[in-house]
Amino acid sequence: MKIVSATSKYIRISPTKIAIIISKIRGKTYKEALKILKYLPQKAGSIVWQTLYSAVSNATNNFDLVKENLVIKEAYVNQGPILKRMRPRAQGRAYAIQKKMSHVTIRVTEI
Repeated sequence: MKIVSATSKYIRISPTKIAIIISKIRGKTYKEALKILKYLPQKAGSIVWQTLYSAVSNATNNFDLVKENLVIKEAYVNQGPILKRMRPRAQGRAYAIQKKMSHVTIRVTEI
């Protein structure tokens, strides 16, 4: 049983926002996951779609697996580096703004 993976790194979306999308496709087949991701309004849906498409392409091109038989074995998001910015506030103060990045990993295997 071969496990094929794809990773998208340094995505400028918060990991918590991507985790919501990933939890919807975890454990589903490739076809089911595509149908779910197609109609999601969130920006994170397209990022997860690209990563899933890349993982399936890796499986079909590098390992000669059939894409209809693929199922998402593992899907998770890790936090990447944080861009730290300052927001000016009243009376000369400044508040810290954290712009978070994510690393998305999807692993597929054949049924």
